[in-house]
Amino acid sequence: MPIQYGCQQVLINPNSELKAILEYVCSVANSLTNCGIYYSRQIYFKTGRLPSKADLHKQLGTIQQNKHYQALYSDTAQQILATVAESFKSYIGLLKGITKGIVKQKPKLPNYRKSGGLALATFTGRSIKLKDGMLRFPIGSISKTWFGIDAFYLPMPSNLEFKAIREIRILPRSGIFYAEFVYQVSAISVDIDKTKVLGIDHGLDNWLTCVSNLGTSFIVDGLRLKSINQWYNKSVASIKEGKPQGFWSNRLAAITEKRNRIMRDAVNIAARIVINHCIDNQIGTVVFGWNEGQKDSANMGKKNNQKFVQIPTARLKHRIVQLCEQHGIDFVETEESYTSKTSFLDSDILPKYGEKPVGWKASGRRLTRGIYQSFAGTKINADCNGASNILRKVSVMLGLDLSGISRGALSAPKKVLLWTLQKSPSLQCGEA
Repeated sequence: MPIQYGCQQVLINPNSELKAILEYVCSVANSLTNCGIYYSRQIYFKTGRLPSKADLHKQLGTIQQNKHYQALYSDTAQQILATVAESFKSYIGLLKGITKGIVKQKPKLPNYRKSGGLALATFTGRSIKLKDGMLRFPIGSISKTWFGIDAFYLPMPSNLEFKAIREIRILPRSGIFYAEFVYQVSAISVDIDKTKVLGIDHGLDNWLTCVSNLGTSFIVDGLRLKSINQWYNKSVASIKEGKPQGFWSNRLAAITEKRNRIMRDAVNIAARIVINHCIDNQIGTVVFGWNEGQKDSANMGKKNNQKFVQIPTARLKHRIVQLCEQHGIDFVETEESYTSKTSFLDSDILPKYGEKPVGWKASGRRLTRGIYQSFAGTKINADCNGASNILRKVSVMLGLDLSGISRGALSAPKKVLLWTLQKSPSLQCGEA
């Protein structure tokens, strides 16, 4: 089993001295990033090849003796340049993808960061020391000469083991600093059955609609997320009214950070609800309906597009994948074309995208946004119908038995509200 890693962000509450040091480190990281981008772009324009991360380290660290490189600890500087090299490598990979027909959108060559801005600085686990409950972050030799300091300190989180930490990233965001801990996690052994499966259909009002072949179903509510995004968009529009393009302020930074924190919290809660439901019901397979590029090509009208694109469903999917790997649950992603139109109860043919047979027509129809009616007149939840059809998409390939999906589960799924879980212990466990 491959090594698994977890990630935890901790808000830093610095005093004036520590804040100045963090701003200095991140500003130097920004400048070094631009130096690496400049050198890489020039080499690419002149020779058509890209320098490796070793080339960048040698050129900026040894040959040029770049002051930004020397102002940072060597490991930190190398991590920054490695990131630059990887971004250019990804660009070449995307160009090859266009040639092969895998990638449709033309990529852009990595460009410079805003001058005077702040960039992420990464400290590897081998460069950080633990002393008296405080983590020591080293700084470069030139910084010691200039300012008389060779390190700064942050408290060690009580819920992590120092030996498990692989790297710590100092992350500047909206005028605030976070310490992002990347650490190794151990696999969690749980009693699951791979033949028990949970299908997930994502949306807006109903963020996640989940149906299992055990006859359980539940919906993770998305109305609150829509409301938060609406508040954020109206606030931004009000503040920017009459201001020049590109206007930014501390107020905008504050409400943006508040909105982003809420979204991160929602992602973690929703993913945990899904995994807890799987553990409690011994479900060993999760099937997620997802169409690649759907965020870019969404065509639901201006208002719905804005709502859909701003909901962090892709991050939620990624978080569910992480938790599935940690608990040994299989995660399967499948395209979800025609799952909303097709009647699950009537076992309609489920075409793939672009392969709809001539004259194909669904047996049932959607009466309202939330109600689907089968050919026989049975009314069920429309999103539950979609989630069940997502399971049908892979049922033959995975050898799934879907006979346990009952009409009751499709008609009356329980709704879980993200921020009222403390009121119901059963819902906190993700039961439905």
